[in-house]
Amino acid sequence: MFISYAHRGASEYAPENTMSSFYLGLEQGANGIETDVRRTKDGVLVLFHDQTLKRVIGETGRVADHTYGELLRMRVKNARTAKEDIVVKLEDFLKYFGYRDIQFAIELKDSGIEAETLELLEKYDMREKTVITSFEFEYIKAVKLLRPEYKVGFLASDFDENSLANMRDIGGEQLCPKAEYITAEKVGEWHKMNYNVRAWGCSTVELMKHAYDCGVDGMTVNFPDLLLQYISKKKSV
Repeated sequence: MFISYAHRGASEYAPENTMSSFYLGLEQGANGIETDVRRTKDGVLVLFHDQTLKRVIGETGRVADHTYGELLRMRVKNARTAKEDIVVKLEDFLKYFGYRDIQFAIELKDSGIEAETLELLEKYDMREKTVITSFEFEYIKAVKLLRPEYKVGFLASDFDENSLANMRDIGGEQLCPKAEYITAEKVGEWHKMNYNVRAWGCSTVELMKHAYDCGVDGMTVNFPDLLLQYISKKKSV
């Protein structure tokens, strides 16, 4: 089954990694959600992509420099629509979305949060519907050492023999290449190696279409509505 992961929710239209963005993504037809996990100054796991607050909140400093209480008084903004929402705890997200019959891609953005993230995922019975991902190979390697039954995915621009060997060594399940580097031939080869392939970096409709046409198993996309329209059109031809 193809998985359309709402990338930080429907982040084209709503403040990324917020409840309103996640709800909108599902309303637009996504059957998966992708989000990012960081730790605050007081040790709370929150959903936030950037290391710093500047881009989406407009404040100085890093997520790790602020307590959750301080972050809660700030507002995450969508630059295109001017909509606002609050920073979300990982646990609150799991309470409201974890029971749903969808797939989840949880990206680790900080070191040392693997065990606590896994504890929360176990608490909300997320094992079968979650893949834990990172651009940092050591993070997903740590996940496999702690909980080998969890699926992991490695985010990279592309994959060479060394990176594929590393994934084989840890028993990784998902390759996550950047859309612009994907070809149908590569996807075919990765499928022969029994990898699930999920595209990222589908920042334009053209890249979204390209990744889908190359045969990926899923993708993260900021505009799930446009992806659903494209899939419906392809199936009707």
